[in-house]
Amino acid sequence: MDQLIGAARPAGGGAPLVKDSDTKSFMADVIDASQQVPVIVDFWAPWCGPCKQLGPALEKAVNEAKGAVRLVKVDIDKNQQLAAQMRIQSIPAVYAFFQGRPVDGFVGALPESQIKSFVAKLAELGGAELGPSPVEEALAQAEAALEAGDNGTASAIFNQVLAHEPANVAGLTGLTRCLVAAGELKRAREVLGRVPADKRSDPAVAKAAAALDLAEQAAGAAGKLGELQARVQRDPNDHQARYELAIALYAAGRQETALDELLEIVRRNRGWNEEAARKQLVKFFEALGPTHPLTLSGRRRLSSLLFS
Repeated sequence: MDQLIGAARPAGGGAPLVKDSDTKSFMADVIDASQQVPVIVDFWAPWCGPCKQLGPALEKAVNEAKGAVRLVKVDIDKNQQLAAQMRIQSIPAVYAFFQGRPVDGFVGALPESQIKSFVAKLAELGGAELGPSPVEEALAQAEAALEAGDNGTASAIFNQVLAHEPANVAGLTGLTRCLVAAGELKRAREVLGRVPADKRSDPAVAKAAAALDLAEQAAGAAGKLGELQARVQRDPNDHQARYELAIALYAAGRQETALDELLEIVRRNRGWNEEAARKQLVKFFEALGPTHPLTLSGRRRLSSLLFS
């Protein structure tokens, strides 16, 4: 697994994918090298805060491109003449060269997703088509294992990803879902809490949080399924009993029936308990995922009730 998600290396002992350059070596490192593959030049300085964020992200994306693109780093403090020739006025400044000519570039730090797109575009220009990165391949394997019920394998892979990238959102949320499936709810809450604040709007976080919330709710409803069903049969307008029954049914793996019970509350009294049934349905949809058949049908039925 370490080999799977480790940084890519140039095959066959070729030129390094990331290197430092200077005024003397710029022609060979950039102009000449760009005749073979696109070369990204990162103009930076040790005192530049955004440079410290952009540099590692660029290196990561270039390494994951597996030789389709190279990165050259130029310290402008040590190469002021070169910076002047390139008309560098603000850093970080990034230029991309291919076949000896500048073909793209940007100034300032960019989000990781945009950096990956920038590198992928250059790789395509150079005739390469980037496949998934080693980390993405590992995450796909973990998701497949989790979907197949192989919680142990999924947990091991998610943990391996997090050993390389501790703030990886897919790794953190995937491990959270593994822990929920294993009943380790306290630890799941701790792992989910490690998601960076600026990533908490990610749909994967909402899905993992909903699964954890439902598992915690279900713990209180465990063993009460028969009692709750009897209460609803005695009084179909006992919305609290029906609400708890839906949670217990979901915990028992009877998701479709759980949705039916919540939709019945909405049909009978949509405003009950500050729309608690509708809010719980939304949580079910988040836990199931936006493309799950029950989510799609449930959303249609809910809309029909709310707008009829």
